[in-house]
Amino acid sequence: MSSGYEQSGDAKGTFLGHPKGLYVLFFAEMWERFSYYGMRALLIFYLVQHWLFSDAEASIIYGAYTALVYITPVIGGYIADRYLGQRKAVLFGAVLLTLGHFLMAFEGDGGQADPAISIFWLALAFIIVGAGFLKANISVMVGQLYPRTDMRRDGAYTIFYMGINLGAALGAIIAGYLGQTYGWAYGFGAAGFGMLFGLLVFMWGKPYLVGRGEPADPAQLARTVAGIKLEWLLYLVGVGLVGACWFMVQHQSLVGTLLGLFGAALVLYVVYYSVTALETHDRDRIFAAIFLIMCSILFWALFEQAGSSLNLFTDRYVDRGILGMDVPASVFQSINAIYIVLLAPVFAFIWTWLARHDLEPSAPTKFGLGLLQLGLGFLVLVAGATMGDLTPVLFIFLIYLLHTTGELCLSPVGLSAMNRLSPKHMASLIMGTWFFATSAGNFVSGLIAAATGAESASGEAASKQAVLDVYSTVGWVAIGVSLGVMLLAPLVNKLMHLDTMQDEVGYADEA
Repeated sequence: MSSGYEQSGDAKGTFLGHPKGLYVLFFAEMWERFSYYGMRALLIFYLVQHWLFSDAEASIIYGAYTALVYITPVIGGYIADRYLGQRKAVLFGAVLLTLGHFLMAFEGDGGQADPAISIFWLALAFIIVGAGFLKANISVMVGQLYPRTDMRRDGAYTIFYMGINLGAALGAIIAGYLGQTYGWAYGFGAAGFGMLFGLLVFMWGKPYLVGRGEPADPAQLARTVAGIKLEWLLYLVGVGLVGACWFMVQHQSLVGTLLGLFGAALVLYVVYYSVTALETHDRDRIFAAIFLIMCSILFWALFEQAGSSLNLFTDRYVDRGILGMDVPASVFQSINAIYIVLLAPVFAFIWTWLARHDLEPSAPTKFGLGLLQLGLGFLVLVAGATMGDLTPVLFIFLIYLLHTTGELCLSPVGLSAMNRLSPKHMASLIMGTWFFATSAGNFVSGLIAAATGAESASGEAASKQAVLDVYSTVGWVAIGVSLGVMLLAPLVNKLMHLDTMQDEVGYADEA
């Protein structure tokens, strides 16, 4: 096994038992998440307080934006699989993201009549397309450092996920505090510098990736199409996508239509290809992956209330005083990420220990546990909100704790499962489909948040109660679905055919 490791990801040596390339991807993604979550912590307030959208309008915009962030990885994943390779795609995405985050710092005077709002829409578009080229492909590169049967894979994705959330925590604290204390431009500017650091780390660390993520046919990229090298033509396609996203993020209903049509076509294509082109066990594994993908839609629809309705709830209805300080609401967006930094090593150890003793829950069971904790989090907050005019801040820490433990049962496990269950030539497509489910969940999240943001003529108390009514409903729904998922888990686990899974030649032989 050791010689296989050396050829797969360990050729440049290991650190703490993992290829050094894992830590290059760790820090590159950490800085990218610093910029994304630093901006995300401010976005709903920026829409409501600076551009003067209503709560409902801002929630729909927020949902459409985050949905597009997670649907574009399907396109970026396909282009990487077929033409660019993951490394070039990640690099191009990082450049677009850097431009987008710096453009966010141009705030103008505010209000929807301000011409500067066009720059704001353009900044969102750059971030959307940049994430599309970077997000799925950098996750695939983590998996490419290991053979498919390597027991370090789940641990590696959990470590990688810890890097994501270390960046998210720092981004929410630093950019959130700067943005709500000194001005929007300071917060968004800090996010821009974070993305620049991520770009530089990825460029510096190329040798440690030991040739992973390179184009399948480099000569093809050098061929000319209409007088332009194919590689540069693909980059121009990316720029064209920026223009399309600039339009769509301003017309949110189109995003919902796109998700419905594109999602149906994508699932049908994956199913058709699996039935007609894959052998039986690979086909069954794709069906298992689709089940997990469908479960994740509900999870993200509820989890992503954090950046929209829960962010506004914290600002308006929570006693945010801590040690005599009135903490800005955006800073509370760091709690989830801080919990993950603290708990991810614990979960990585638990999964590894359980696996060694043949006691580890299956991936579908972990998904059910994730949904269960998600629902309980909402019910705990609803209970805490009855204790006074302002909800004790303890209950914000509790909802994020339960949502975090739920996330650790689902998200890193899902990333690993997508890479493990898909044949190598479909890796980025299936990972992109995973992020499509996150996209659909984010759009639904915006609709749910808009329902909580419906203004009440009866005053603030009635508006607060409307939020709590929605949270109570979705909490019970999540718990009900979780029980169904755990009942089906043994059947889905059989479809994964873990007992017959073998390393593909490409995972063991690539230099």
